[in-house]
Amino acid sequence: MSDLFAPNQPAAPLAERLRPKHIDEVIGQSHLLGEGKPLRLAFQSGKLHSMILWGPPGVGKTTLARLMASAFDAEFVPLSAVLSGVKDIREAIAQAEATLQQSGRHTILFVDEVHRFNKSQQDAFLPFVEQGLVTFIGATTENPSFELNNALLSRAQVYVLQSLSEAEMGQLFERAQQVALQGLEFDAAAKERVIGYADGDARRLLNVLEQLQTAAQAAKLDKVDAKFLDATLAQKMRRFDKGGEAFYDQISALHKSVRGSNPDAALYWLVRMLDGGADPRYLARRIVRMAWEDIGLADPRAIQLCNDAAATYERLGSPEGELALAQAVLYLAVAAKSNAGYVAYNAARAFIAQDGSREVPLHLRNAPTKLMKQLDYGKGYRYAHEEAEGYAAGENYFPDGMPQVSFYEPTERGLEAKIAEKLAHLRELDAKAKNKN
Repeated sequence: MSDLFAPNQPAAPLAERLRPKHIDEVIGQSHLLGEGKPLRLAFQSGKLHSMILWGPPGVGKTTLARLMASAFDAEFVPLSAVLSGVKDIREAIAQAEATLQQSGRHTILFVDEVHRFNKSQQDAFLPFVEQGLVTFIGATTENPSFELNNALLSRAQVYVLQSLSEAEMGQLFERAQQVALQGLEFDAAAKERVIGYADGDARRLLNVLEQLQTAAQAAKLDKVDAKFLDATLAQKMRRFDKGGEAFYDQISALHKSVRGSNPDAALYWLVRMLDGGADPRYLARRIVRMAWEDIGLADPRAIQLCNDAAATYERLGSPEGELALAQAVLYLAVAAKSNAGYVAYNAARAFIAQDGSREVPLHLRNAPTKLMKQLDYGKGYRYAHEEAEGYAAGENYFPDGMPQVSFYEPTERGLEAKIAEKLAHLRELDAKAKNKN
């Protein structure tokens, strides 16, 4: 017998109707869900563990958490860090305790936008994660290293999710057509533009398809073309998908134009992104990053100018503050270039990652107490300011027995040319001091 009330019940959104019921139905994240990959192994292990799913919107963070609960027959308790507080966390914990006592089922505590929780809120559920009462799964679009407590990070595995590729978005598009869009055709150009507009966000793709379906039904059309897209999605469609380039392709083009010392191209890509609706604060952060990565010590003024431009935007907002970002980009493009600092940092990280923990030499140690002085802490340290040229020639500042390394090699461009000259002179002084000994 049919449900008399069914016609009055609103249909679930397309994104919900297409939510995968099994990990094999998940589109994308093959680096995590492919055979032998970390999340696939987590599903197959039979053992739950706390995790943080970090990635942009619409890539399946909530879906994976729900699938985890289904696979392990666990109670799924969702919280939104935007709407929830400590009281809600306590209620969720009480629910988990009741579920365990009544049915013996474990609980997955899923916290969406977990980076919005402050330290005290994060601390509120940490003891229960440690006790094993709940398995914590957090979803975040922000870098967990900056937003989450170290105690929480140490107890949760971080999985990085990626935006869906164009091919993967195409698969989702076809699935949506098969499930819910029968009778509505898209020409090749329209399909390409809709996928480009969604920019790797599965939820956005499904939402816009639903919007187009409603508009097509109202217009009594069975085919969507570029003209209909413009009429339906209006300026929003054109602004976000001019030329079909993906968002991250454009930021890449901006960065490479700066690195390639082409101010006109750099300005073009900056304005393209601003016109396309990119967050100027995001662009400001990327511009500061460019100054450190591609100009560095060849022109330290670039770093300060970019910081000032970011601060100017914060003070003035749009559109006035965007002029500061534009001039920062122009300065970066014409500035002397050096990635020597960037290369040196990465080389040092690579060395330390594979090297052991070496002791600090006694002469470099701090000696604030009598006992430390008796143990020869700081003994033999040479105070550089009291030596010729303010330099303790021949002194060793590395751990004893460490092989000689040279991470930083300044270029011959900009201020780094002067830095290179100075370092060469100091190395000559070191060599003379060693020959005397």
